[in-house]
Amino acid sequence: MNQEFLYIIFIVTLGYLLKRFKILQEKDGEVIAKIIFKITLPALVLVTFDKVKIETSLMLLPIIVILYGIITTFFGLLFFKNEERERKGSFLMLSSGFNVGLFAFPLVFAIWGMNGLTYFSMFDVGASFIVFGIAYILGSYFSEEGLNLNLVEIIKKLGKSIPLMTYLIASILNLSQIHLPEILINVANTLSGANMPLSLLLLGIYLNFNLEKQKIKPVLKYLTFRYSCGLLFGIALFYFLPYDQMFRYTVLIGLLLPAAASAITFAVEFKYSTESIRLIATISNITIVISIVILYIFANII
Repeated sequence: MNQEFLYIIFIVTLGYLLKRFKILQEKDGEVIAKIIFKITLPALVLVTFDKVKIETSLMLLPIIVILYGIITTFFGLLFFKNEERERKGSFLMLSSGFNVGLFAFPLVFAIWGMNGLTYFSMFDVGASFIVFGIAYILGSYFSEEGLNLNLVEIIKKLGKSIPLMTYLIASILNLSQIHLPEILINVANTLSGANMPLSLLLLGIYLNFNLEKQKIKPVLKYLTFRYSCGLLFGIALFYFLPYDQMFRYTVLIGLLLPAAASAITFAVEFKYSTESIRLIATISNITIVISIVILYIFANII
């Protein structure tokens, strides 16, 4: 397992070095991200759900994630109540979402293989609703222009998420015991092989270790809130949920995953200040490093 993590760190480092030596730029990461979210990740989901059987209990995972997002939003409104409007919106967007498909999948596959991907795929279904639902609404509400959404727009936003739609379709096919044509699965399997290296390279490209002095206090405040909530609820659910060990590991680790990178996109869309966008990017990077350490520890304990 240490060797697998060494490979992962090497690829992430390679992405970072490619950026540092100006072979690639962060804007190139936008193209890689589109390839991942629109091609390789959906392909991986199709292959994963075609090979395994979804237990009824797994349907509870998205519900747990959505309920957790609602609860942390309520606590976040209290914890960050004294922050100025735009910073509060930034923190709340970051607090309720998770970076599952891009960050967790390569590491989960290295630890648990295809079985682990099934559990975390179901976790990501709930995370997608949180990111494109709750986080999106909060970001819009606390922007300078205020809330300008309605239910139809939110549903359209969810419907445009190719990974989410792929999850839903793949889940329905699996539960209906309908298998896609073998040729389609073979093509998807080939494409899915690129998901892990591309995801890790992208993480490296977006890594940024520049932390301005004035951002230290708000960053620490956010991290205290996020990981306190994640640990509290994760440990409680791990010991009290009456399900198999992999289910409980998924909940515990899932609630400690990095903040969703989509918060940056939302901040740009809602015309947040450059300072807020940089703060969101900094926090997102720090949570990635912290979560890598957490997963490494779990991989060596389990």
